[in-house]
Amino acid sequence: MTLPTLLFICTENSARSILAEGLARHKYADRFTLYSGGSAPAVADPRALSTLAAQGISTEGLYAKPLSKYRHINFDYAIVLCNKTTAECANEITAKHLLAWDFSDPKQSSDSHAFETTLHQLAERLSMFVLLYDRQHQHKPLTPLSFFKLLADETRLNALLLIMAEQELCVCELTTALQDTQPKISRHLAMLRKAAVLLDRRQGQWVYYRLNPTLAPWAQACLKQTAVAQQPFLAPLQANLAAMGDRPTRDSQCCSE
Repeated sequence: MTLPTLLFICTENSARSILAEGLARHKYADRFTLYSGGSAPAVADPRALSTLAAQGISTEGLYAKPLSKYRHINFDYAIVLCNKTTAECANEITAKHLLAWDFSDPKQSSDSHAFETTLHQLAERLSMFVLLYDRQHQHKPLTPLSFFKLLADETRLNALLLIMAEQELCVCELTTALQDTQPKISRHLAMLRKAAVLLDRRQGQWVYYRLNPTLAPWAQACLKQTAVAQQPFLAPLQANLAAMGDRPTRDSQCCSE
């Protein structure tokens, strides 16, 4: 299953964003793919690393990185940890959701416990963020009624059956096969993904779709039988796909979501 991507940003990527990345990796590595970066990266502050280590949090792989390193990634979430960086990073990264959390820089504090305090505050804020994320992304159990409503649209039905036949397809391939527009295809794929009928994976900023292997057995059996009955209508669409002159391989970039 593809995990949502989450990027932490501050100017130097040396303290706040390092603390946030280390903490998030420790607590939420099974929930998000995690990164940090800076608009003007310096060196990871040893106090940030020692604060993490004192809490039993691994510091492996934590170092200051430029935002330019991530230009090929379309992030699900980017969290800016200082207001100063918000405008600077806006044109350097691509993210569906850009959040601004204004945390004081512990490096500028005279408090000897500033790094510990910042880590504690980040832990509380991250806990709330994950709680809200879970509430927004809860999937209702797939019922026969909701499943058949999804299949009652020609575009969704044919896209789903094509994906089943090909194992995995991206938006540009479906656009070619169905002879329809990218926004319309993406809209219907989003509905199937929201219902957990499809899963997606990101390759850089590109998105590929596949059938959810945990889909209920009754739903999978229904799709298999439907594919047989729908084959005369699918054949021309598969011919469109086969005739796609620049059809990409799975290791090359394809189309954006």
